[in-house]
Amino acid sequence: MESQRNILLIGLLFVSFLLWQQWQADKAPKPVATQSSIAANPTSAHSADVPEADAGVPATVVASKDLITVKTDQLDVQINPVGGDIVFAALVAHKMEIDKDQPFVLLEQTKDYTYIAQSGLIGRDGIDSSAKGRATFTASATSFSLADGQDTLEVPLTYVADNGVTYTKVFVFHRGKFNVDVDYKINNTSAAPLQVQMYGQIKQTIKPSESSMMMPTYRGSAFSTQDVRYEKYTFEDMAKSNLNQATLGGWAAMLQHYFVSAWVPPANDSNTLFSSVSAGGLANIGFRGALHDIAPGSTQEIRSQFYVGPKDQAALSAISESLNLVVDYGFLWWLAVPIYKLLMFFQSLVSNWGVAIILITLTVRGLLFPLTKAQYTSMAKMRNLQPKLQDLKERFGDDRQKMGQAMMELYKKEKVNPMGGCLPILLQMPIFIALYWVLLESFELRHAPFMLWIDDLSVQDPYYILPLLMGVSMYIMQKMQPIAPTMDPMQVKMMQWMPVIFTVFFLWFPSGLVLYWLVGNIVAIIQQKIIYAGLEKKGLK
Repeated sequence: MESQRNILLIGLLFVSFLLWQQWQADKAPKPVATQSSIAANPTSAHSADVPEADAGVPATVVASKDLITVKTDQLDVQINPVGGDIVFAALVAHKMEIDKDQPFVLLEQTKDYTYIAQSGLIGRDGIDSSAKGRATFTASATSFSLADGQDTLEVPLTYVADNGVTYTKVFVFHRGKFNVDVDYKINNTSAAPLQVQMYGQIKQTIKPSESSMMMPTYRGSAFSTQDVRYEKYTFEDMAKSNLNQATLGGWAAMLQHYFVSAWVPPANDSNTLFSSVSAGGLANIGFRGALHDIAPGSTQEIRSQFYVGPKDQAALSAISESLNLVVDYGFLWWLAVPIYKLLMFFQSLVSNWGVAIILITLTVRGLLFPLTKAQYTSMAKMRNLQPKLQDLKERFGDDRQKMGQAMMELYKKEKVNPMGGCLPILLQMPIFIALYWVLLESFELRHAPFMLWIDDLSVQDPYYILPLLMGVSMYIMQKMQPIAPTMDPMQVKMMQWMPVIFTVFFLWFPSGLVLYWLVGNIVAIIQQKIIYAGLEKKGLK
């Protein structure tokens, strides 16, 4: 197979891969919750008296002056005293836009949009329910801040029930971390035993997907159980069937590009993961913990963790061994993980993500050089056989059976593998796709500068310089490769247009990925010169 055909093949494979991804994202209509769809799914979390998905929206939206604010080195959080829900969370170190100082807002509750984290106590003696409403807590202050030199910050909220039982909901924030400990301390001062059950849930207004063929990102929910380490549960999955999964440990999360929020109950507790979609278009996923019996005169603590922040694999793994899987590399995860680790290693050496991408490109191309050499050697042998193949074609004419037998005998005699130029391309494609996912999913590349005009490797080149240079490099590579005299004229024309087609595709690619492809082409040009020089000495070119 000639080199021009290989380039065409890799182009078609890559475009097919992008189309397949987009089809996966768009293959079904977006969910629109209706009363009928809810009625069709009677098994839901609300049967256990978890407050309804629409409860408190917008009824529990209180004036900003009534919210409890918490500021740490990583988070700017607002807590609603009604229920003690986190209704706002901004990530201090992550900007909404690269050229503005406004922090990235992940959780918020407005008139038109809701994305909040709720938690409470249900069960026989719970203080939160659809029927009774939410408990209203009091705090010693309306503003809390993590002071210099302080590693943890506790924000206690107190609620005293009619029977005199004191419920203290404590939020514990940590310096340098995005996870928040949510602890309930229940002091049963009554004469009767209590039975309560903690729950945590994340509510989000269903929004249209921002995914595109070039940026196939996922927005929706996911969960983990003791048997399934990671499972996506899309908004349309929620609309079709409510999640109702018993498990030991586990977690429930809402995902979007680069960021995640997740409830992570204790790993040794028996929990039930649930989901629902309300008639108002609110998607809801969460957990119900085990029932706790609290004897009269005793105090008991019930704990869970909530994460709200970037998809930082190290931070997520520290909370749960499977939570880092929200960084979804797809079916090539086994290849993407070592590539990511190698990328992180290079970054630790050079402190520049663009340079790290260049280094990983050089590494990958270096490791693949034996395959590349074998590819061009095989193609050179095939070119040398063209006159003999042409003779066979003239001799046997339209007798395809005899023609095929004669070709196989010729290949065997000359010790040529007709697929030798194709297989290396097929082996390289998974590596490129895995690296594509690494560059797409790694939050570290968000707003990461390279040099000169490239100030964000996660978005397209604003001046399209890198894609144009990439197109030029493809054109040079194409000109270096001789066109076989037997090649179909239509294939020749298609090959001539390939640099243009690829350039158009790459105009919207993240600049980090275009940088990888451009450097890879430059390395390939150098490798071709070296390989062709060696082939000429052997009389193969």
